[in-house]
Amino acid sequence: MIDKVEGYDLIGDVHGCGATLAALLEKLGYHQQGGIYRHPRRKAIFLGDLIDRGPRIRLAVSIVRSMVEAGEAFIVMGNHEINALAYSRRCPPGLGCEWLREHTPRHNRVIQETLEQYRDHPAEWEDTLAWFMEIPLLLELDGMRVVHACWDAPLINQFLSHYPDARIDEAFLDDSVIPDSFAYQVLERLTRGTHIPLPEGVKIHSGDGFTRRTFRAHFWAQTPRTYGDVIFQPDNLPDDLEERPLSEREQARLSYYGPSEPPLFIGHYWCEGVPALPTPNIACVDYSAVKYGRLVAYRWDGEQVLSADKFVWVRVPRDEQTRPRPWEIDLD
Repeated sequence: MIDKVEGYDLIGDVHGCGATLAALLEKLGYHQQGGIYRHPRRKAIFLGDLIDRGPRIRLAVSIVRSMVEAGEAFIVMGNHEINALAYSRRCPPGLGCEWLREHTPRHNRVIQETLEQYRDHPAEWEDTLAWFMEIPLLLELDGMRVVHACWDAPLINQFLSHYPDARIDEAFLDDSVIPDSFAYQVLERLTRGTHIPLPEGVKIHSGDGFTRRTFRAHFWAQTPRTYGDVIFQPDNLPDDLEERPLSEREQARLSYYGPSEPPLFIGHYWCEGVPALPTPNIACVDYSAVKYGRLVAYRWDGEQVLSADKFVWVRVPRDEQTRPRPWEIDLD
């Protein structure tokens, strides 16, 4: 255990790139002691989405879980952990579904790599799912905030009034499949962010082989007026849609995190290129590790104004990238 923490290393979506995670931890000065990666003066904070897509999912989960349980790291829940929990849990009577996350072709494909890698380790998978239930949705720690996708203060305050440790329970998970329920709103906003539907008939054909009918919107534009003011994803909008005005209803869907708020760290948005800051108090550390990108960390030492010089990363080698997918799957 670390007696005095001098800083935190915020690490983005790993998505099964377990060997690359080990390389990044070594680069950050963490070394294995007793089978656990430790740093003499720092702790790691993982932004969720440990699973799915990559070739070494069990390794990634093992590295992170051992650090968290030894007090060497923290973690927040990602949407892929939520997906796995819901995919693996049957609906309670009366909800009219078989599974909380239905086993559709789309959902099967998203979790396929994870289930294949745990196929011969069913007890380990069940234990991993139980551990996922212990992961909080957010952290406020030493003057900073951490959430997988979006910090929505009113929603978070309401959530914490009922769940002060920021951990959900099985009843909350069950309720989350009911559209517009409080549980649904919390998990959607905090782990998936805001999605703006594209106009009827318009699709985005992503570089990863997926087709999408929505785009991901960020939450730090104070007075956004157009789609281009809020889009936050590597895929461009087709035609001149960036100039399309946001409707009042679309504007009402958006959260806002102002420049005077504490530093906030997020993942989720599969950025590309050299890591950069969207605002002086927000850092995204998801740089598409499993999608021929970088596994990124931000080394935070208490500064209230963040600096792009504090990013550290390793490139993901070819054998840790997702397999090519020649077909397309519709993803909302």
